[in-house]
Amino acid sequence: MARTDSLPEAQGIHKLIRKLRYHEASRQWFAVLFVLLVSLLGEPQPTLLYIGTAIATVGTLIRLWASGHVMKNKELATDGPYAFVRHPLYVGNILLLLGFAMASSLWWSYVLMIALLLFYYPPTIAYEDNKLHAFFGESWEKWSKTTRALIPTLPNRAEKSEQASSWSFKKSLMQNGEPIIVIYLIGCMYLLYAR
Repeated sequence: MARTDSLPEAQGIHKLIRKLRYHEASRQWFAVLFVLLVSLLGEPQPTLLYIGTAIATVGTLIRLWASGHVMKNKELATDGPYAFVRHPLYVGNILLLLGFAMASSLWWSYVLMIALLLFYYPPTIAYEDNKLHAFFGESWEKWSKTTRALIPTLPNRAEKSEQASSWSFKKSLMQNGEPIIVIYLIGCMYLLYAR
């Protein structure tokens, strides 16, 4: 089933734009290309480079943490970073893009980053929430009432998940290829430091 199947029919350019917004691979590739573009064209200033690197590193660590806890469409992840936000991988992505924009010192990178985030993330988050709700029903409803999509909340320790899982490198590698992404990000950051 395509991500747009449950939406009303669209025609022409609206159909193309909607397909692009809901297409997971295009969202991921635009982020990969954004990082490469600002790394190749960046004009890093030392202070912004160091602050941007720190922010991108936090984003990378959040992604690694989240990807090692999630079993997509098999179990509802409510522990680890999922105890703080419903979409920690997206939080990590946002911090990564912000970090690379800042490290590059390119004013237009912020405009492009915000455009990418606004184009992709609202429909993606709505789609993911609807899908998780359909898969996990009452468990998702209970969890989503106390856990916001992107803004961290303190988890309710009294309602600790019965299915708590520990972080796993294998999950991180198999579910998202996260260690490979980390190597790519380190290479792109190196390009900025080398400029």
